[in-house]
Amino acid sequence: MSSSGLARRLGLADAVAIGLGSMIGAGVFAVFAPAAAAAGSGLLIGLVLAAFVAFCNATSSAQLAAVHPVAGGTYAYGRAELGAWWGYLAGWCFVIGKIASCAAMALVFAAYVAPGVERPIAIAAVAALTIVNLLGVTRTALATKIIVVLVLMSLVFVVASGVVAPPAEAGVLGAGFFEHGWYGILQSAGLLFFAFAGYARIATMGEEVRDPARTIPRAIVFAFLGAVVVYGVIAVTTLHVLGPAATAASSAPLADVVSASGWGWGEPIVRVGAACASLGALLALVAGIGRTSLAMAREEDLPRFFARIHPRTRVPHRAEIAVAVVVIAVIALADLRGAIGFSSFGVLLYYFIANVAALRQGSAVRRYPRWLQLAGAVGCVGLAAMLPWQSVAGGLVVVAIGIVLRAIRLVVERRSV
Repeated sequence: MSSSGLARRLGLADAVAIGLGSMIGAGVFAVFAPAAAAAGSGLLIGLVLAAFVAFCNATSSAQLAAVHPVAGGTYAYGRAELGAWWGYLAGWCFVIGKIASCAAMALVFAAYVAPGVERPIAIAAVAALTIVNLLGVTRTALATKIIVVLVLMSLVFVVASGVVAPPAEAGVLGAGFFEHGWYGILQSAGLLFFAFAGYARIATMGEEVRDPARTIPRAIVFAFLGAVVVYGVIAVTTLHVLGPAATAASSAPLADVVSASGWGWGEPIVRVGAACASLGALLALVAGIGRTSLAMAREEDLPRFFARIHPRTRVPHRAEIAVAVVVIAVIALADLRGAIGFSSFGVLLYYFIANVAALRQGSAVRRYPRWLQLAGAVGCVGLAAMLPWQSVAGGLVVVAIGIVLRAIRLVVERRSV
């Protein structure tokens, strides 16, 4: 096997586990509070909207991945279907958005396991999981499977405690779905999208999946549907026990659900679940960003230095180490809520390009109707625009920086010819 190619070692179960590990991550423990603050009980409508946009994106990613089973996800699809600039924008948005996600996941992990010393613990977690990824993709898949099982067990415990807990005085609906208006609902949808954005991790690892044309589309859909069920059940349980106002005010809503049930002894179970969820998402995120960085380096949209694949473990070790270094730097300055919004902005633009690329594909490779891709593209732009203004402004600035960097490189290359 050449040193420029990745090894196909992942089956359907591995791919589904990586997708679930990315989606059922720290988001389920962290995202409901800001969503409730934005929309109250209207977050349930926001969850439906986020899930619908995510489903459109997932089907577009599945359709594209079946035709382009290579590393890089929408970066590669955008280049192939729309041109180099579109691909570059997708890759840039993915990398900046997911680096923010990595910082958020690491900080959530540290907040649950070591309150008060979050940053050093978060940095240690990033370093440790990078080492796991460097050992090879099968180690990543095995670790993710174990983490997903532990997280699901802790979530089952939360739901069980919610069943026996007395309902909140305000009830699930509180003052009604529309207490905060449609703006609040749409903002909650944009924030909740953060929780669904992991299914593309499967597509970014397309060069390492066996029988990719069949495995990747199935794995994306299976992982997505599993995550939708989990998030829906947890959202209803949390609002049922705490009510919208208490959910918005809580720093650890699922732990509060367990306390409200009288099962305070079980709070450590929730903390372990949150820690495992954060680690699972972080593990898959570092792997996914490494693969996209590899693809961009191959096309010289990032330095060629990062295109190197380790001859024994068959992973893009230079790219993954670089990602870890940048994430550690971000952790030193990160704000969790801001990281969630910034991540959602970058990833929504990434999926906008995925939908446009899938929309352009011909009938010979089409798996899903065009209206799904059109709805996904419109939904991505709409949700991105409704995010907190700080996230939108910061995202636009960083995207502009990326455009300028590539433009400068192209000018320099032309002059050197």
